[in-house]
Amino acid sequence: MVNITAVAEQKIKELMAEEKDIVGLRVYVRGGGCHGYQYGMAFESKMAEDDTIIEKGEVKLIMDSQSAPLLQGAEVDYVDSVQGSGFSIKNPQAKTTCGCGSSFSA
Repeated sequence: MVNITAVAEQKIKELMAEEKDIVGLRVYVRGGGCHGYQYGMAFESKMAEDDTIIEKGEVKLIMDSQSAPLLQGAEVDYVDSVQGSGFSIKNPQAKTTCGCGSSFSA
């Protein structure tokens, strides 16, 4: 299962309220980056039949069937700091990560 922090949940709700027809936040993994895999996120207006859905309150986190196993046990957070703000993923399956945290190897 993927965990969503309370801060991330609140920020997702705020951003979803600004858009029409959004059903949730899709979190995915694709090949690339400096360590083999990289994370991606996008607001989604529809779900596929084989998607995994994690619900926390009013927020739905959507993962495709290939990404879900690579995200098992991960935590989605929202960070607002001097260096910038945005969503981050802490993945216990990542053996190595890049400095910016957007790519990993499993």
